[in-house]
Amino acid sequence: MKQELATNKSAPIKTKKYSQKAADRRSGYLFISPFFILFGIFGVFPLLFTAYLSFHKWDILGTAEFVGFKNYISLFTNDPLFWKALGNTFSIWILSTIPQLIAALVIAFLLNQAFLKGKAFFRLSIFMPNVTSIVAVAIIFSAMFGTQYGIVNYVLSFFGIEPINWKGSYVGTHVVISAMVMWRWVGYNAIIYLAGLQGISKDLYEAAIIDGASKMQQLIYITVPLLRPIIIFTVLQSTIGGMQIFTEPLLFGKGGNNQGLTMTLYLYEEAFTRFSFGYASAIAWLLFIIIIIFSLTNVMLTRKINSTD
Repeated sequence: MKQELATNKSAPIKTKKYSQKAADRRSGYLFISPFFILFGIFGVFPLLFTAYLSFHKWDILGTAEFVGFKNYISLFTNDPLFWKALGNTFSIWILSTIPQLIAALVIAFLLNQAFLKGKAFFRLSIFMPNVTSIVAVAIIFSAMFGTQYGIVNYVLSFFGIEPINWKGSYVGTHVVISAMVMWRWVGYNAIIYLAGLQGISKDLYEAAIIDGASKMQQLIYITVPLLRPIIIFTVLQSTIGGMQIFTEPLLFGKGGNNQGLTMTLYLYEEAFTRFSFGYASAIAWLLFIIIIIFSLTNVMLTRKINSTD
């Protein structure tokens, strides 16, 4: 009899515990639901709708016409502008990403030195370009690289170099756009590297100094290996950003021969100038696939490097 009473008393207690846990779970889901709702509306739905549109011909006014893989086939076989935009995107990415990350690493290494005074000022100064309006940056760089009155051509004239038509040449356009990207993002990556540097034990540098290692040797043999995860992160982020470069070529100009035309700029023109939303969606998905391939390649190389250590 006593055992039955104990069992009857424990049942309501367990029920209350379970109901309290369920209520806690519902509260947790309720608190995080705004993010997932917004992500579903502005993230998942556009992605799926773009995939749907890539198999259709649609000018936003009429009814979407199903064309299958015609948009993708046309991109690969009948569209030289697509290949030009793809080549321009890779060229600008190489010219901007590699020097940018090297410069950011060197700057971070210098900012981490004990002898440097006014570190807060320098850190703020190198980060300022990242929060500067890209429109203002494009106007300044357009003036600096002007053909007739640009300050860059004026400096080059002292060395006997004729004025360069930066907007009219393939290399010139890529150099200017890459310089804009570098100027804007070097400080951002330098701050990330600096945060990683501050997590490295100073004992390693002190031991290296005792062994007679120079600053460059410390950078190559201590800093870079220990910063490898952060370097991989910045390479991945820079790759994703470089493949989606849009604002700089749009404001600077793509040039008469489309030498500044990038994938995202071409996508934008197809969608909002020619109103070929199905074709633009196919471009967007190809760009997405390219970014995925680059990301997976980066992960595979990272694992291979780590496995050999």
